[in-house]
Amino acid sequence: MQKKILITGATDGIGLETAKMLASKGHQILIHGRNPVKLAQAAEAVSQLSDLPVPSYLADLSDLAQVEALASEVASDHQTLDVLLNNAGIFRTPEPVLPSGMDVRFVVNTLAPLLLARRLMPLLGQDGRIVNLSSAAQAPVDLNALQGKVQISDHFNAYAQSKLALTMWSRKMGLKDGPVIVSVNPGSMLASKMVKEGFGVAGNDLSIGASILSRACLDEEFAAASGQYFDNDAGKFASPHADALNDATVEQVCGVIDSLLPA
Repeated sequence: MQKKILITGATDGIGLETAKMLASKGHQILIHGRNPVKLAQAAEAVSQLSDLPVPSYLADLSDLAQVEALASEVASDHQTLDVLLNNAGIFRTPEPVLPSGMDVRFVVNTLAPLLLARRLMPLLGQDGRIVNLSSAAQAPVDLNALQGKVQISDHFNAYAQSKLALTMWSRKMGLKDGPVIVSVNPGSMLASKMVKEGFGVAGNDLSIGASILSRACLDEEFAAASGQYFDNDAGKFASPHADALNDATVEQVCGVIDSLLPA
């Protein structure tokens, strides 16, 4: 059955590879990016693999007002959505602190995908899916850093905290009624721009990540896995960081997230 799938951060790396893979299987792909030139190029690349239109949406996910606008634009254009794949992320940046004082890693990697998910849930309904890109890198969340009250100097640690926060929210919300919500580590050290810039290595085949994300979007094995974490390094559903399994810690982190998101 043909699915309508919105992929954030789909202008390069795993996002673009996944978009092309899903389009080649006959699904309609909606792509998001923050660079208009790269977005147009990605839409053209995906459209060559599909007979369907490839709507594209421009937004900077470090600005929650633009996330709101993105959700509104998608909802205006489409009455329903089958899958939201929150792929966009940021690892290393020369200016990690936004004018608001917030850490851009938490905003892009945690707050933006959760706000987008919240706003698009009416389109997804009970039968939809939300696939959140997690990571093998997960670290205990500093609530003050999440709120922008203190700065994290280490890029890797900030990234790992933001991904654990996302995984915590995915678990909490996935165990409630609503669309299937899963978090997925697509594989460590894949050949994305993030890995090349962050670690200075070429990385492994992007299709490793695109394949598991395609499965998460489509396959029956994920239909009954809401709230779970899939570790593609291990090739199976696995336990995330212990903090994500601690209900009190999850409530604390998700409470702060809720306080930071627009009502």
